[in-house]
Amino acid sequence: MGDSLAWLSAWAKSVRSEQGEVTHWLPLSQHMEDSAAVARRLVEEWVPRQVVERIGRDLPGGARNVPVLASWLAGIHDVGKLSPAFAVQVPLLADRMRRFDLIADPRFQHERDRRQVTHSLVGHLAVRNWLTELGLPRRGIATQLASIVGSHHGVAPERDQLAKVREFSHLAGTGAWETARSDALAHVTGLIGGPNVLGRFRDATITPPSLVLLSGIVIVADWIASNADLFELEPITTAELPPRPPEATRTRQRLEWAWRELDLPPKWAPAPLGADLDAEFRARFPRISRPHPVQVAAVKSARNQHEPGILVIEAPMGVGKTEAALVAAEVLAQISGAGGCFVALPTRATSDAMFGRVAEWLRALRQIHSGAPIDVTLAHGKASLNDNYQGLVRARWLASIGDHVKNDHDDSIVVHQWLRGNKKGSLASFVVGTIDQVLLAGLKSRHLMLRHLALAGKVVVIDEVHAYDVYMSQYLHRVLHWLGAYRVPVVLLSATLPAARRADLLRAYSTGRGEQVSEPRGGITYPAISSSADPTPHAVPDDTPPKPVGVDRLPDDLDSLVAYLKHHLADGGCAVVVRNTVRRVQETADRLAEEFGSEKTTVNHSRFLACDRARLDAELVRRFGPPGPDNDRKGPHIVVASQVVEQSLDVDFDLMVTDLAPIDLVLQRLGRLHRHPRDRPTPLRQPRCAIVGVEDWHAEPIRAIPRSRRVYSEHPLLRAAALLAGRSTITLPDDIAPLVQRAYGGDPLGPPSWQPALLAAARLAEADAARRRERASAFLLDEPGEGASLIGWLRAGVGDADGPRGAAQVRDGTEPLEVLVVRRDRDGGVLTPDWIERSPDRQIPLDQPMPPALAKVIAACALRLPLALSHEGVIDDVIKELERHYFTSFATSPLLAGHLVLPLDDDRRATLRAGGDEFLLTYDPRRGLIHDRR
Repeated sequence: MGDSLAWLSAWAKSVRSEQGEVTHWLPLSQHMEDSAAVARRLVEEWVPRQVVERIGRDLPGGARNVPVLASWLAGIHDVGKLSPAFAVQVPLLADRMRRFDLIADPRFQHERDRRQVTHSLVGHLAVRNWLTELGLPRRGIATQLASIVGSHHGVAPERDQLAKVREFSHLAGTGAWETARSDALAHVTGLIGGPNVLGRFRDATITPPSLVLLSGIVIVADWIASNADLFELEPITTAELPPRPPEATRTRQRLEWAWRELDLPPKWAPAPLGADLDAEFRARFPRISRPHPVQVAAVKSARNQHEPGILVIEAPMGVGKTEAALVAAEVLAQISGAGGCFVALPTRATSDAMFGRVAEWLRALRQIHSGAPIDVTLAHGKASLNDNYQGLVRARWLASIGDHVKNDHDDSIVVHQWLRGNKKGSLASFVVGTIDQVLLAGLKSRHLMLRHLALAGKVVVIDEVHAYDVYMSQYLHRVLHWLGAYRVPVVLLSATLPAARRADLLRAYSTGRGEQVSEPRGGITYPAISSSADPTPHAVPDDTPPKPVGVDRLPDDLDSLVAYLKHHLADGGCAVVVRNTVRRVQETADRLAEEFGSEKTTVNHSRFLACDRARLDAELVRRFGPPGPDNDRKGPHIVVASQVVEQSLDVDFDLMVTDLAPIDLVLQRLGRLHRHPRDRPTPLRQPRCAIVGVEDWHAEPIRAIPRSRRVYSEHPLLRAAALLAGRSTITLPDDIAPLVQRAYGGDPLGPPSWQPALLAAARLAEADAARRRERASAFLLDEPGEGASLIGWLRAGVGDADGPRGAAQVRDGTEPLEVLVVRRDRDGGVLTPDWIERSPDRQIPLDQPMPPALAKVIAACALRLPLALSHEGVIDDVIKELERHYFTSFATSPLLAGHLVLPLDDDRRATLRAGGDEFLLTYDPRRGLIHDRR
């Protein structure tokens, strides 16, 4: 056999038995051909047109050359496995290669430097050198394409790493090894038509966005081709046969069988909307008899987009912004070639609520247009606890068993088995998830190219865009910059935005497209729609009758609150009291339960078990949501809640009392007053809201109580107080935009005596914002225009961003510590909590494997500890205390492994020592977690 076939002796995959013997293997040549075939099929049948066309913008010949280039890159991605550093890992297969002069000294296996000579880095250098010899510019396209090969394990190469490979050339392989790598590259190049095909790209400059997308496609192709359930390995006995090139027929058969088994969903292609928008909205959302003017305007604005861009929809709470965004997304996807939609929300709770709404929309689309089932996923850390989502997972599993298994589930939407998990889940066509999943696209982290591939193929809808602070906004702006570079349609939703904030968002997206944003013209309009094409907010004619809300100001004491509620609820009715801290929620609820009875008060905040919180949210929406047969508004009834009630929960109250908060949040809360048409007690037919949480309404300036100042910056609280002082009415929606623009504008507010305090607060707020921006920049991804290749793209990143670590990084580390709550009995046994609805008081095995059903019950008992036990000064002590409660059975469950456990005693109490203090924790199923420092 000639030297030119020596590369065929190389191996790519191996499997060992429990005894350590190699039982199966796969030749490198077969894996290269499998990978090339998969990549081409992915681009042709699965990757959205939006992605293919974006890559095609950088290629001579455009999008038609994308399948060719992707196939070639996937085919060569493992060429670095032709190196002693890799081959020596399996001595049996290394000996086979030795017979063809590819010699790997067995001692290399134990050489410390071998780990620095990874096959991805060897591949990078091999591809760059080979393309250079072929005549492609070394500093241009040769290095760019090589960097994709070097990044196929989710980490882009660094220059110092490449220097190490050159330093340890005996591990990378010279001479016969270099020849073998060149022969392998020539073989794969022959599959696409030979070197002349690569020559087409000689003068191309592939921009970083396209490099990232190609890298993502290569990674997906590699993962599929590496799946032994899809592409079977060969018995080790075949390694004794002479090397031979893969047979083209066999490679095609392997691909077709694997593709059928994988059964990836086809590209989603939305049908055009009809001219009758009333009928189109009714077909998708039966409760909408006639679309709101904002919904109609959003669709028309989307239709007027000549190319993908960004829409900002600002409208009052309750007019149906979500439905407007979803239908607009259909229009935008048809224009851009997007293959789905990503809907991002502030919290897990709001994401869970939105998942059901998006699922119903998708079912309606399938009913309207038929076609293949639509794949969807829920993207957050507790998705396995969402019943709607898990119902789809179970239905897919039953369908995979066979027709003989009874499965009555609607199959119009599905959760695809392969498109699950932290790294692959967002690749599903439709995703509902927390904003973290979008912001992580701006964090330097492993496999970031998969997050980008996922977003680049969709319309991205971000709800509650006003809810993200200075720190999170750094990541949001950078992600919008990249989305602009990818030409991804984006829809941002908000009750209203300060003009400067809106301009920042539009600018971030437009600069990613390489465009400048013109200055908006005109004054304040509302409701309004803005776009990257025209940043001036355009007013939407709104025939909704104005809703004047009476504004009262109360002293911040519970006696005054009780008197106010008794007066206004004398004839019944439902009230909500919104507090800025959980402690104030609990103190208020305790007093109101004494006055009105515990059966007439409901508590809701973030410090309940996950299962309790889900039950409470569902109960709130059932009792106080849109009019329906399940409503139970027998009053008086009072809900005492934290900020959770202001975020995307469709609830409706007759009366409100709220702590002073930044004006946009006060307005957001007012959106839960008289939200739906219904009969109300006579005294409550006009909405009223009392503002509390102020030290003294007669002081100059008026200051919020210290607890609120620890939650929000003092500056927006002072400006909110200045706007509300002396005001007897807020008219919705007319006053929303003017109040927000004044609150966040540069003009002075309040009398002259307030100005020194406002100026001092503004300086403190800006200093704090600067510190937050600086912290965010530590791992912030570079802008897409920077860098000629992927070398150094993820330099100084955080590593793997899956799980709580990544979420904490994009949320300024403010995420509270999460624990799993169990109950310890007097004999030392561990049980599930005795008050939960599913499997209460169930014995938990400590040393045996954890039953999956029980693991799900325990995972639903997740609880977030207060910040008093999660901040930087005490968190290490708290973790150390909790790590004493280690149970082997938890480590056997993917749902529970790595989680901290908090055992409660029979009185539902636990003690933690941290920072020199002792904390008593008590869990009350009605009040949530109470913590006291002893």
